Amino acid sequence: MSNEELEKEIMKIKERNKRVELDKKWETSWTRKICICILTYIVVIIYSNMINKFTNVALSSLVPVIGFALSTLSLKLIRSVWEKRFSKR
Repeated sequence: MSNEELEKEIMKIKERNKRVELDKKWETSWTRKICICILTYIVVIIYSNMINKFTNVALSSLVPVIGFALSTLSLKLIRSVWEKRFSKR
């Protein structure tokens, strides 16, 4: 391998390491945890208002699952804002 190829490989590894570090920081960040809690709570409120009463345990057990699923889908936008802010530090 030439020096140029080695340098390119090293740069690829460094870029990958930066992405992995940012992923780890995101997964453990309070921003992510708080957003999941808030979005799950909102889904529970909306769902509870729609049915007014939990009559079926299996049906009511879907509430946190749906809340979590929706929160993970919507976290992409929040994460992109978080990454821009975090990468400036």
